[in-house]
Amino acid sequence: MNGNLISSAIGSMPFANTEHAIEVSLNNLDCPIWPQLSHFGLHEQMEMQYSEGMPCAVIDEVKGRMYFETSGDYSDAFAEFYESYIMAMDEDEGNGDCSAMAITEDYSHGIYALEKTLQAKGEKLPWLKVQTTGPCSFALTIVDENKRALWYNEEFRDVIIKALAMKCRWQIQKFSAYAENIICFIDEPILSAFGSSTYVSVNREEVVAALEECIAAVHADGAYAGIHCCGNTEWSILIDAGVDIVNFDAFEFGETIAMYPEKVKMHLERGGCLAWGVVPTSTAIREQTVDSLEAQLEKMMDHLAAQGIDKALILKQAIITPSCGTGSMDEADAEKVFKLTGKLGKRMQEKYQATI
Repeated sequence: MNGNLISSAIGSMPFANTEHAIEVSLNNLDCPIWPQLSHFGLHEQMEMQYSEGMPCAVIDEVKGRMYFETSGDYSDAFAEFYESYIMAMDEDEGNGDCSAMAITEDYSHGIYALEKTLQAKGEKLPWLKVQTTGPCSFALTIVDENKRALWYNEEFRDVIIKALAMKCRWQIQKFSAYAENIICFIDEPILSAFGSSTYVSVNREEVVAALEECIAAVHADGAYAGIHCCGNTEWSILIDAGVDIVNFDAFEFGETIAMYPEKVKMHLERGGCLAWGVVPTSTAIREQTVDSLEAQLEKMMDHLAAQGIDKALILKQAIITPSCGTGSMDEADAEKVFKLTGKLGKRMQEKYQATI
Protein backbone atom coordinates (compact mmCIF):
# COMPACT_ATOMS: atom_id res chain seq x y z
CA MET A 1 0.00 0.00 0.00
CA ASN A 2 0.96 3.65 -0.34
CA GLY A 3 0.30 5.89 2.65
CA ASN A 4 0.65 9.10 0.62
CA LEU A 5 0.56 11.18 3.82
CA ILE A 6 -3.11 10.51 4.59
CA SER A 7 -4.30 11.36 8.09
CA SER A 8 -5.87 8.93 10.55
CA ALA A 9 -6.03 8.43 14.32
CA ILE A 10 -6.06 6.03 17.24
CA GLY A 11 -9.50 4.97 18.47
CA SER A 12 -10.22 6.48 21.87
CA MET A 13 -12.04 9.79 22.24
CA PRO A 14 -13.25 11.69 25.35
CA PHE A 15 -16.57 12.91 23.96
CA ALA A 16 -19.91 12.26 25.66
CA ASN A 17 -21.86 12.92 22.47
CA THR A 18 -21.53 10.06 19.99
CA GLU A 19 -22.66 12.06 16.97
CA HIS A 20 -20.12 14.77 17.74
CA ALA A 21 -17.36 12.16 17.97
CA ILE A 22 -18.33 10.83 14.53
CA GLU A 23 -18.31 14.37 13.10
CA VAL A 24 -14.83 15.06 14.51
CA SER A 25 -13.56 11.87 12.89
CA LEU A 26 -15.24 12.30 9.50
CA ASN A 27 -14.61 16.03 9.16
CA ASN A 28 -10.89 16.00 9.95
CA LEU A 29 -9.37 12.71 8.80
CA ASP A 30 -8.63 11.26 5.37
CA CYS A 31 -9.03 7.85 7.00
CA PRO A 32 -11.76 8.22 9.66
CA ILE A 33 -12.09 5.95 12.68
CA TRP A 34 -14.95 4.61 14.75
CA PRO A 35 -14.63 6.24 18.19
CA GLN A 36 -13.98 4.25 21.35
CA LEU A 37 -15.94 6.20 23.95
CA SER A 38 -14.93 5.34 27.50
CA HIS A 39 -17.42 7.97 28.70
CA PHE A 40 -20.11 5.31 28.28
CA GLY A 41 -18.63 3.18 31.04
CA LEU A 42 -16.88 -0.04 31.83
CA HIS A 43 -17.79 -1.95 28.68
CA GLU A 44 -15.97 0.54 26.45
CA GLN A 45 -12.67 0.33 28.32
CA MET A 46 -9.70 -0.84 26.27
CA GLU A 47 -9.71 -4.59 26.94
CA MET A 48 -13.30 -5.06 28.09
CA GLN A 49 -14.63 -3.66 24.82
CA TYR A 50 -13.26 -6.73 23.02
CA SER A 51 -14.04 -9.37 25.67
CA GLU A 52 -17.62 -10.02 24.59
CA GLY A 53 -18.12 -13.66 23.69
CA MET A 54 -14.77 -14.86 25.04
CA PRO A 55 -15.20 -18.01 27.14
CA CYS A 56 -14.80 -17.66 30.92
CA ALA A 57 -14.57 -13.85 30.88
CA VAL A 58 -16.06 -12.29 34.03
CA ILE A 59 -16.81 -8.59 34.37
CA ASP A 60 -17.22 -7.41 37.94
CA GLU A 61 -19.44 -4.38 37.48
CA VAL A 62 -19.18 -3.40 41.16
CA LYS A 63 -15.38 -3.46 41.36
CA GLY A 64 -14.99 -2.21 37.79
CA ARG A 65 -12.67 -4.94 36.63
CA MET A 66 -12.51 -7.99 34.40
CA TYR A 67 -10.84 -11.34 34.92
CA PHE A 68 -11.06 -14.85 33.47
CA GLU A 69 -12.22 -17.78 35.58
CA THR A 70 -9.75 -20.57 34.85
CA SER A 71 -10.25 -22.88 37.84
CA GLY A 72 -13.44 -24.65 36.80
CA ASP A 73 -14.27 -27.03 33.97
CA TYR A 74 -14.10 -24.88 30.87
CA SER A 75 -13.98 -27.73 28.35
CA ASP A 76 -17.51 -27.15 27.02
CA ALA A 77 -16.99 -23.39 26.73
CA PHE A 78 -13.72 -23.91 24.87
CA ALA A 79 -15.22 -26.57 22.60
CA GLU A 80 -18.03 -24.17 21.64
CA PHE A 81 -15.55 -21.39 20.97
CA TYR A 82 -13.22 -23.50 18.82
CA GLU A 83 -16.16 -24.88 16.86
CA SER A 84 -17.24 -21.35 15.93
CA TYR A 85 -13.63 -20.40 15.22
CA ILE A 86 -13.03 -23.30 12.84
CA MET A 87 -16.36 -22.76 11.12
CA ALA A 88 -15.37 -19.16 10.42
CA MET A 89 -11.61 -19.23 10.02
CA ASP A 90 -10.57 -22.59 8.55
CA GLU A 91 -8.57 -21.86 5.40
CA ASP A 92 -10.20 -24.62 3.38
CA GLU A 93 -13.74 -24.96 4.72
CA GLY A 94 -14.37 -21.83 6.81
CA ASN A 95 -17.25 -19.57 5.78
CA GLY A 96 -15.64 -16.37 7.09
CA ASP A 97 -18.62 -15.59 9.34
CA CYS A 98 -17.07 -14.11 12.48
CA SER A 99 -20.34 -12.96 14.04
CA ALA A 100 -19.74 -15.27 17.03
CA MET A 101 -17.26 -12.59 18.14
CA ALA A 102 -19.43 -9.61 17.22
CA ILE A 103 -19.18 -6.43 19.29
CA THR A 104 -22.68 -5.35 20.27
CA GLU A 105 -23.88 -1.80 20.82
CA ASP A 106 -23.66 -2.34 24.58
CA TYR A 107 -19.88 -2.59 24.11
CA SER A 108 -19.45 0.02 21.37
CA HIS A 109 -21.66 3.01 20.73
CA GLY A 110 -19.09 4.24 18.19
CA ILE A 111 -19.25 1.30 15.78
CA TYR A 112 -22.99 1.51 15.35
CA ALA A 113 -23.14 5.31 15.24
CA LEU A 114 -20.56 5.35 12.45
CA GLU A 115 -22.38 2.59 10.57
CA LYS A 116 -25.65 4.55 10.78
CA THR A 117 -23.95 7.73 9.55
CA LEU A 118 -22.28 5.99 6.61
CA GLN A 119 -25.53 4.24 5.66
CA ALA A 120 -27.20 7.63 5.49
CA LYS A 121 -24.41 9.07 3.34
CA GLY A 122 -24.82 6.30 0.81
CA GLU A 123 -21.32 6.57 -0.64
CA LYS A 124 -18.04 4.77 -0.08
CA LEU A 125 -15.17 6.48 1.69
CA PRO A 126 -11.69 6.09 0.18
CA TRP A 127 -10.32 4.93 3.57
CA LEU A 128 -11.70 3.78 6.91
CA LYS A 129 -9.93 2.52 10.05
CA VAL A 130 -11.11 0.02 12.64
CA GLN A 131 -9.15 -1.26 15.64
CA THR A 132 -8.76 -3.90 18.32
CA THR A 133 -6.72 -4.27 21.48
CA GLY A 134 -3.75 -6.46 20.58
CA PRO A 135 -3.28 -9.97 21.95
CA CYS A 136 -0.14 -9.09 23.90
CA SER A 137 -1.67 -6.06 25.63
CA PHE A 138 -4.89 -7.97 26.33
CA ALA A 139 -3.32 -11.15 27.69
CA LEU A 140 -0.59 -9.42 29.68
CA THR A 141 -3.05 -6.94 31.25
CA ILE A 142 -6.06 -9.15 32.00
CA VAL A 143 -5.62 -11.76 34.72
CA ASP A 144 -7.22 -14.94 36.03
CA GLU A 145 -8.98 -15.36 39.37
CA ASN A 146 -5.55 -15.54 41.05
CA LYS A 147 -4.40 -12.29 39.43
CA ARG A 148 -1.97 -14.07 37.10
CA ALA A 149 -1.72 -12.60 33.61
CA LEU A 150 -3.47 -14.79 31.05
CA TRP A 151 -0.46 -14.64 28.73
CA TYR A 152 1.21 -17.25 30.95
CA ASN A 153 -1.71 -19.68 30.51
CA GLU A 154 -1.13 -21.08 27.02
CA GLU A 155 -4.69 -22.39 26.62
CA PHE A 156 -6.30 -19.06 27.43
CA ARG A 157 -3.68 -17.12 25.49
CA ASP A 158 -4.57 -19.09 22.37
CA VAL A 159 -8.29 -18.39 22.84
CA ILE A 160 -7.63 -14.66 23.27
CA ILE A 161 -5.48 -14.47 20.14
CA LYS A 162 -8.07 -16.29 18.07
CA ALA A 163 -11.00 -14.33 19.50
CA LEU A 164 -9.29 -11.02 18.73
CA ALA A 165 -8.47 -12.23 15.22
CA MET A 166 -12.17 -12.92 14.70
CA LYS A 167 -13.11 -9.50 16.06
CA CYS A 168 -10.75 -7.91 13.51
CA ARG A 169 -12.46 -9.76 10.67
CA TRP A 170 -15.95 -9.00 12.00
CA GLN A 171 -15.21 -5.27 11.99
CA ILE A 172 -13.68 -5.35 8.51
CA GLN A 173 -16.67 -7.25 7.15
CA LYS A 174 -19.08 -4.86 8.84
CA PHE A 175 -17.57 -1.79 7.21
CA SER A 176 -16.50 -3.22 3.85
CA ALA A 177 -19.61 -1.82 2.21
CA TYR A 178 -18.67 1.71 3.27
CA ALA A 179 -15.00 2.05 2.28
CA GLU A 180 -12.76 1.23 -0.65
CA ASN A 181 -9.84 0.48 1.69
CA ILE A 182 -9.95 -0.60 5.33
CA ILE A 183 -7.12 -0.43 7.83
CA CYS A 184 -7.34 -2.46 11.05
CA PHE A 185 -5.01 -1.36 13.84
CA ILE A 186 -3.89 -3.84 16.49
CA ASP A 187 -3.19 -1.64 19.51
CA GLU A 188 -0.22 -2.87 21.53
CA PRO A 189 0.81 -0.25 24.09
CA ILE A 190 2.27 -2.90 26.36
CA LEU A 191 5.03 -3.62 23.84
CA SER A 192 6.72 -0.44 25.09
CA ALA A 193 7.65 -2.53 28.15
CA PHE A 194 8.93 -5.50 26.12
CA GLY A 195 12.33 -6.58 27.39
CA SER A 196 11.89 -4.89 30.78
CA SER A 197 12.29 -6.80 34.03
CA THR A 198 8.51 -6.97 34.38
CA TYR A 199 8.15 -9.00 31.19
CA VAL A 200 11.54 -10.69 31.04
CA SER A 201 9.85 -14.08 30.59
CA VAL A 202 7.82 -12.93 27.56
CA ASN A 203 9.34 -14.68 24.56
CA ARG A 204 9.97 -12.65 21.38
CA GLU A 205 8.98 -15.53 19.10
CA GLU A 206 5.67 -15.95 20.91
CA VAL A 207 4.95 -12.23 20.59
CA VAL A 208 5.68 -12.32 16.86
CA ALA A 209 3.50 -15.43 16.43
CA ALA A 210 0.57 -13.82 18.27
CA LEU A 211 0.79 -10.71 16.11
CA GLU A 212 1.19 -12.78 12.93
CA GLU A 213 -2.06 -14.58 13.65
CA CYS A 214 -4.04 -11.36 14.00
CA ILE A 215 -2.35 -9.82 10.96
CA ALA A 216 -3.24 -12.89 8.87
CA ALA A 217 -6.88 -12.50 9.91
CA VAL A 218 -6.89 -8.86 8.78
CA HIS A 219 -5.36 -9.84 5.44
CA ALA A 220 -7.93 -12.61 4.98
CA ASP A 221 -10.60 -9.98 4.31
CA GLY A 222 -8.37 -7.82 2.11
CA ALA A 223 -7.68 -5.13 4.72
CA TYR A 224 -4.37 -3.57 5.78
CA ALA A 225 -2.98 -4.39 9.23
CA GLY A 226 -1.37 -1.76 11.44
CA ILE A 227 0.19 -2.05 14.89
CA HIS A 228 0.16 0.92 17.24
CA CYS A 229 2.58 1.28 20.14
CA CYS A 230 2.69 4.67 21.85
CA GLY A 231 6.06 4.20 23.56
CA ASN A 232 9.49 3.02 22.53
CA THR A 233 9.78 -0.66 21.64
CA GLU A 234 11.81 -3.07 19.54
CA TRP A 235 10.23 -1.96 16.26
CA SER A 236 11.68 -4.91 14.37
CA ILE A 237 9.17 -7.17 16.19
CA LEU A 238 6.30 -5.50 14.33
CA ILE A 239 8.10 -5.70 11.00
CA ASP A 240 9.03 -9.35 11.52
CA ALA A 241 5.36 -10.10 12.21
CA GLY A 242 4.53 -8.87 8.71
CA VAL A 243 2.49 -5.81 9.59
CA ASP A 244 1.61 -3.32 6.84
CA ILE A 245 1.73 -0.19 9.03
CA VAL A 246 3.99 0.57 12.00
CA ASN A 247 2.46 3.35 14.10
CA PHE A 248 4.74 5.07 16.62
CA ASP A 249 4.94 8.22 18.73
CA ALA A 250 6.96 10.51 16.48
CA PHE A 251 6.58 13.45 18.87
CA GLU A 252 8.35 11.94 21.90
CA PHE A 253 10.14 8.90 20.40
CA GLY A 254 10.53 9.80 16.74
CA GLU A 255 14.23 9.01 16.56
CA THR A 256 13.81 5.44 17.81
CA ILE A 257 12.48 4.13 14.49
CA ALA A 258 15.87 4.96 12.92
CA MET A 259 17.57 2.48 15.26
CA TYR A 260 16.41 -0.29 12.89
CA PRO A 261 17.38 1.11 9.48
CA GLU A 262 17.74 -2.19 7.63
CA LYS A 263 14.42 -3.54 8.88
CA VAL A 264 12.62 -0.26 8.22
CA LYS A 265 14.07 -0.02 4.73
CA MET A 266 12.95 -3.57 3.97
CA HIS A 267 9.50 -2.77 5.38
CA LEU A 268 9.09 0.33 3.21
CA GLU A 269 10.48 -1.28 0.07
CA ARG A 270 8.06 -4.19 0.32
CA GLY A 271 5.14 -1.74 0.47
CA GLY A 272 4.85 -1.21 4.22
CA CYS A 273 4.07 2.16 5.77
CA LEU A 274 5.13 4.15 8.79
CA ALA A 275 2.33 5.98 10.60
CA TRP A 276 4.03 8.98 12.16
CA GLY A 277 2.26 9.81 15.44
CA VAL A 278 3.62 13.32 15.45
CA VAL A 279 0.61 15.12 16.96
CA PRO A 280 0.92 14.91 20.77
CA THR A 281 -1.97 13.64 22.86
CA SER A 282 -0.97 15.46 26.03
CA THR A 283 -1.29 19.06 27.16
CA ALA A 284 1.67 19.72 24.84
CA ILE A 285 -0.95 20.01 22.09
CA ARG A 286 -1.88 23.46 23.43
CA GLU A 287 1.42 24.91 22.22
CA GLN A 288 1.42 23.21 18.82
CA THR A 289 0.63 24.61 15.38
CA VAL A 290 0.68 23.08 11.93
CA ASP A 291 4.05 24.80 11.41
CA SER A 292 5.60 23.38 14.58
CA LEU A 293 4.34 19.88 13.83
CA GLU A 294 5.54 20.08 10.24
CA ALA A 295 9.01 21.02 11.51
CA GLN A 296 9.04 18.08 13.94
CA LEU A 297 7.87 15.64 11.27
CA GLU A 298 10.46 16.84 8.76
CA LYS A 299 13.18 16.56 11.40
CA MET A 300 12.25 12.96 12.22
CA MET A 301 11.90 11.98 8.56
CA ASP A 302 15.27 13.53 7.75
CA HIS A 303 16.81 11.65 10.68
CA LEU A 304 15.52 8.37 9.23
CA ALA A 305 16.60 9.32 5.71
CA ALA A 306 20.13 9.92 7.05
CA GLN A 307 20.31 6.22 7.84
CA GLY A 308 20.33 5.43 4.12
CA ILE A 309 16.63 5.42 3.27
CA ASP A 310 15.34 7.49 0.35
CA LYS A 311 13.23 10.36 1.68
CA ALA A 312 10.89 10.08 -1.31
CA LEU A 313 10.14 6.50 -0.23
CA ILE A 314 9.60 7.61 3.36
CA LEU A 315 7.10 10.25 2.21
CA LYS A 316 5.25 7.95 -0.17
CA GLN A 317 4.89 5.32 2.56
CA ALA A 318 3.88 7.75 5.33
CA ILE A 319 0.63 8.19 7.25
CA ILE A 320 0.02 11.03 9.74
CA THR A 321 -1.61 10.29 13.12
CA PRO A 322 -1.72 11.51 16.71
CA SER A 323 0.80 9.89 19.04
CA CYS A 324 -1.90 7.95 20.91
CA GLY A 325 -5.61 7.97 21.64
CA THR A 326 -7.33 11.06 23.02
CA GLY A 327 -9.68 9.32 25.47
CA SER A 328 -8.11 10.81 28.60
CA MET A 329 -7.81 14.36 27.23
CA ASP A 330 -9.98 17.43 27.72
CA GLU A 331 -12.52 17.63 24.92
CA ALA A 332 -11.11 20.91 23.59
CA ASP A 333 -7.58 19.49 23.51
CA ALA A 334 -8.82 16.35 21.77
CA GLU A 335 -10.58 18.39 19.10
CA LYS A 336 -7.36 20.30 18.49
CA VAL A 337 -5.51 16.99 18.07
CA PHE A 338 -7.88 15.91 15.30
CA LYS A 339 -7.90 19.29 13.59
CA LEU A 340 -4.12 19.57 13.56
CA THR A 341 -3.73 15.98 12.39
CA GLY A 342 -5.98 16.65 9.42
CA LYS A 343 -4.38 19.99 8.61
CA LEU A 344 -0.86 18.58 8.86
CA GLY A 345 -1.80 15.79 6.48
CA LYS A 346 -3.15 18.28 3.95
CA ARG A 347 -0.07 20.51 4.37
CA MET A 348 2.29 17.63 3.69
CA GLN A 349 0.24 16.31 0.77
CA GLU A 350 0.33 19.71 -0.92
CA LYS A 351 4.01 20.18 -0.18
CA TYR A 352 5.03 16.81 -1.62
CA GLN A 353 2.35 16.37 -4.27
CA ALA A 354 4.94 15.61 -6.93
CA THR A 355 6.67 13.05 -4.71
CA ILE A 356 3.71 11.00 -3.57
